[in-house]
This record gives sequence, C-alpha cells and structure tokens, in this order.
Amino acid sequence: MKKLTIGLICLLMLTGSTLWAGGDAAKGKGLYATCIACHGAEGHGNKALNSPQIAGQEDWYLERQLKNFKSGVRGTNPKDLFGSQMRPMAMTLANDQAIQDVVAYVKTLKPTTPEATVTGGDAAKGKNLYAVCATCHGQKAEGNKALNAPKLTLLPDWYQLQQLKNFKDKVRGADPKDMFGMQMAPMAMTLANEQAMKDVIAYIKTLK
Repeated sequence: MKKLTIGLICLLMLTGSTLWAGGDAAKGKGLYATCIACHGAEGHGNKALNSPQIAGQEDWYLERQLKNFKSGVRGTNPKDLFGSQMRPMAMTLANDQAIQDVVAYVKTLKPTTPEATVTGGDAAKGKNLYAVCATCHGQKAEGNKALNAPKLTLLPDWYQLQQLKNFKDKVRGADPKDMFGMQMAPMAMTLANEQAMKDVIAYIKTLK
C-alpha cells in the first residue's frame, strides 16, 4: 500500500511537470496585459480592486483557478462579487494553451511580502487552529501539489480572510465540479467564527 501511494504521488507530479512543458512565457506576456489592470505589472495584486498577489503562486494552482473561472465552476455564485469580476477576464483566454502561456509568464514574476492589513488575530491561538490546515497546506503553509493545496504564505491576509468566509458560507467550493474546493469547504467550517479565521491567518503570517 505504501509503495502504491508513493507511486500515485509520483505520477501526479510527473503529470504536472509534463503539463508545464507547453507554456510559452513570451506569448503569455502579451496575454498578461489584461491582468495588469487588477493584479499589477509585477503580479503583486491590489487590495482596492480585491485582486490577490499571484506572483510566486504555484503554476498548477493558477491554471486550475483560471479554468474554474472560465468554465463557471468559480465566479458564478451571486454572492461571489469579486469572483464575478474575475470570470470575464479568464474568458479572454481562448484555450488551455493560452492559459498555460499566461501562467508561464506569471512564473517569471518575483513575489513580495504582502502588507499586513487584518488586525485582531492571535497567532498563538491560530497555531493550534492551523493544525487542521497543515495536513494539506504543510507545516510552513508551503502548499502541497499532491494534495492540490496551494501555497498560503504569499497570499494577502485580507484575501485569505475573504476566501475562508467564502468557503464557510458555500460561496466557493459548493459546485460539484469543484472537487478540490469541496475538500476545502469543510475545513473552513472547522473555524467557528471570524475571530478564529483572523487567529489562523495571524499564525500563517508568522511563517516564512
């Protein structure tokens, strides 16, 4: 059983690495012009426009989210105001190749440390709450491709709070086609209230 599990993980990793052989960063740079208005030229995001930092995020995760937005798996819930802003942007990418190209370009951008904006969180309490999150996202919130869990350390705290609320309120992760989002939704529900969310985010901010 252990050998089988390791083999499946290796297969997932191999599949991902093969996929990214097709991304053309040069072509993606031109496509990224549409993204600049919200995410910025360096991919650092813009809180005023509810756009998170995408520089430094995992390529496989970015690709999946673009496909989710484009297909309507994400961004079609009437309560997902900010997601609905992103969906038409994703729809400007004609096909999977265009998505891979723009993600390949985003991979060339250098991330920055997001400014702390969420206050009132208790990192000590958040450390205990994060134990549930660590199972998928890793002890250092570094993410885990085998479990389809993205990196959290470079996400702005306000965006993390917004998405935790979305998962908890079934604004995100309720679509039956969003298999990985459906895995996250019950995890968010283990956080009793907004204070608990702020606590776990405060702890994530301590991780490097």
